[in-house]
Amino acid sequence: MARYCPLFSGSEGNCTYLGTASGGVLVDAGVSAKRLTEALLQRGIDPASLHGIFLTHEHSDHISGLKVFLKKHPMPVYGTRGTLEAVADKDALPAGATVYAIDGTVEIGGLQVTAFATPHDSRESCGYRVIFPDERTAAIATDIGHLTDTVKEAVNGCDLVHIESNHDVRMLECGPYPFYLKERILSQVGHLSNERCAALLPSLLENGTTRFVLAHLSRENNTPLLAQVTAQTALKATGALENRDFLLGVAAPTGTDDILIF
Repeated sequence: MARYCPLFSGSEGNCTYLGTASGGVLVDAGVSAKRLTEALLQRGIDPASLHGIFLTHEHSDHISGLKVFLKKHPMPVYGTRGTLEAVADKDALPAGATVYAIDGTVEIGGLQVTAFATPHDSRESCGYRVIFPDERTAAIATDIGHLTDTVKEAVNGCDLVHIESNHDVRMLECGPYPFYLKERILSQVGHLSNERCAALLPSLLENGTTRFVLAHLSRENNTPLLAQVTAQTALKATGALENRDFLLGVAAPTGTDDILIF
């Protein structure tokens, strides 16, 4: 059966586990190697069972632990060509690291992993759609300035969608961030708001998604409750009932979520 766990999520670090009973992969490594290793072991995941790390982009909250983790646990790193070049430019890979630029679908550890382009202010960011051996599907879609047709198509029809619900627009506009940073977050290559995230969910539900995980929440410009209520309102407006027609969760920032088997 498919296994999924948002180990860390938010502006202070991101890492998600996807796998099976015998092993899996990580998407991003944005916390220290020590914290990441501890989070894996606490969930009974042996780092030696990991087949690789897939990077969404080169921002520090997605790669800060990568170099040290790979020194301790060597494994292949995958990403778009632009992301891998940017990561190398930042000296975020150990000497001799094995890297593969994604071109189409990668088959690894029984998983089929396909990258899709995301609009973000990085070199060549992407999300991932994963097909498990039992044909369950999941998508990781964060750091999205706006919902392009490519993103919508990639997450459509997945059993589980891990999707950005980064900020409440009013909290951001009235908050302490400097103007330039507010403009960046609100831009077409910034981050997805609660409202824009929620607007997509009913169509995903209609097309078969039953598990939603809101991710990459801003600590300063959002709250888990606000993100959850915004999403719940949109989903329940379709007549669907939570815990019967869909499950909705919010990824914790600091590695306290359990593994979800689906």
